Formats: sequence, structure tokens, C-alpha cells
Amino acid sequence: MNTTSNQTKTLLWGLAGLGAWALTKALLAQRRKIDFRDKAVIVTGGSRGLGLAISRQLAKEGARLALCARDADELARAKADLLTYGGMVFTYACDITDKAEVERFAEAARQEIGPIDVLINNAGIILVTPYEHSTEDDFRDAMDTNFWAPYHLINAVLPQMLARKSGRIVNVTSIGGKISVPHLLPYSASKFALVGYSEGLRAELLKDNIYVTTVCPGLTRTGSPRNAIFKGKNEDEYAWFKIADSLPLVTSSAEACAGEIIDACRYGEAERLVSWPTKVSAAVQGLSPNLVAELSAVTNEFLLPDKETDGSGGQRVAGKDSETALSDSALATLTDQAAVRNNELGD
Repeated sequence: MNTTSNQTKTLLWGLAGLGAWALTKALLAQRRKIDFRDKAVIVTGGSRGLGLAISRQLAKEGARLALCARDADELARAKADLLTYGGMVFTYACDITDKAEVERFAEAARQEIGPIDVLINNAGIILVTPYEHSTEDDFRDAMDTNFWAPYHLINAVLPQMLARKSGRIVNVTSIGGKISVPHLLPYSASKFALVGYSEGLRAELLKDNIYVTTVCPGLTRTGSPRNAIFKGKNEDEYAWFKIADSLPLVTSSAEACAGEIIDACRYGEAERLVSWPTKVSAAVQGLSPNLVAELSAVTNEFLLPDKETDGSGGQRVAGKDSETALSDSALATLTDQAAVRNNELGD
């Protein structure tokens, strides 16, 4: 009888603890919630793909936007698109791997839309290659765009945020920053670096009312594979990458992913994993890293293109120049549709 009574008490205390935790979490979320109307927001890589999807949703909410990308024509098309939602849109063509250009962009954005309230580091590059065809330059390029560019842009806007004791920073990383993916080593290495930096930065800035959010999307239908870079058997690499990006049950639409990123920023969350495969993969990695390592090795050996090549070898080739009947088939329809919708086609 006493044993049953003790078990009941333990269960009730446990439920009470869960309830208190849920209530505390809800109260904190409401206290940290922001409205994006009239907020000055920078979105890097905002001219196409996920960045454009993020910018559209922010424009609908009345944010004042500053977008940067390398291609001035892409930015012009994006600006025309975004102005249909009303509000203010400032665009600036720059190379975000150049620290001086990043600083000039940040200052120009401040002058055009006001002190920056929200920074969304979204721009990135993807290079798909077997390790044997990767080079030091591949790793440096990935780090320059996926890590150092966010680092420099954060440093450019942070003094203003610290002075106001207010700000939001979102670093869009990847499941590739939680689990290293075969044939994506330069990408994964740079995303791991950004995840670690982002998590530590949040801990140090929270006392100043600045919320740093790390977002880890999984496969997302942005239309970006055509603008990714491929080496080795580039046509085969492109085919598996593009088709994987199109699978409806395991991928997110760019619009859904953008909504999650904005929502995570709105509530000042520490981290948001986007899509159920991402959440499951990260959980399994945490519980059994050895299992994930073995599965990754099997995937590399039996499912991905081998290093022997009759393709580009060590030469970089854009996805749009690696199209074949397979990658242009119905299997990749959703990615092709996303490319049209999200300004990925170019001129």
C-alpha cells in the first residue's frame, strides 16, 4: 500500500514539475515576443531561395528590410517582388566574404532603414564533392561565406545593439552543422563552426537583452541546387542532391522553413530544428553517435557516387551546368518549381 502511495506521489510531483516547466516556458516566450512591424531587419542572401522567402514574410509583417547579395540583377528582381507587399526595401550588392564590404553594407543599411533591430545571417554556399576532390580552397571558401561573413556582420551591427540593450541575431545553419554529411565536408565544417559560435554568443549576450538564435534546417525546397557547386562525378552528385531536395515527405518548403525561422526569432529561442527528419537525426546523433557514424559510412560507400570520375574531377561545376535526364525528371519537380518561385533561375 505504501509503495503504491509513494509511486502516486512521485507521479504527481513529476506532473507538477512538467506543468511548472511548461508554464515558465510559455511566460518567457510571451515576455520575449517581438512584433516585426517597423523593425529594421537585415537579411543576407535575401535575393533568392530561402532568403527571399524569409524577406517576403517579413515584408508582409511590415518590417523595414535591407538585403545584400552579390548579384545586382537578382537584388533588383527581389526588390520589385518585395515592394508588392508594401513597406521599405533597401538592397546592396556586395561580396559578404569581404570584411570591408560587409562593414560598408551595414553602415549603408543603418542610414537607409535605421539602427538594426534584427540580423538574419542566411547567405551561404554549398559545395558537393567527395573528400578526394576537395581542396584547401574549398574549405576556405566555405568558411569565408558560411562562418566568417556572419561573424563580421554580427560585429558590424552589435555595437548598436549593445548601446540600445536590445537586438535579435539569427544564424541560419544546417543539420549539416549537427551531423557531418558525406560529400559535404567543407559545408559541414563551416556550419559546425557557426553552430558553436552562435550557441556561445547567445550565452554571452543574453545579459544585454540580445537574443541569438541558431536555426538548423534540414533538406529544404528552395530551388538552390542549380546554384550549388559540384565536383567529381558532377552530374551524378547533382542528381542525388537535387532529387533528395525534392522529396515531399522528408523536406520542407522554403516558405515553411522561413516561417519557422521568423517564429524562432520572434520568441527569442535559443535553437530551432526545422522538420521532423532534422529533429530525429539530431536526437539519434545525441543518443548514439557511433550508430550515426556507421550509417554515414554505409551511405557514403554504397549510395553516393564514388571518387573515380569521368566527370569534372577537381573542377567546380554549377548545378545548372550538370543537368541530366535524371535530374531534370519528374523526381525533381518540386525543386524546379521552387527555383522559379524563389528567383533561382537568373536571367
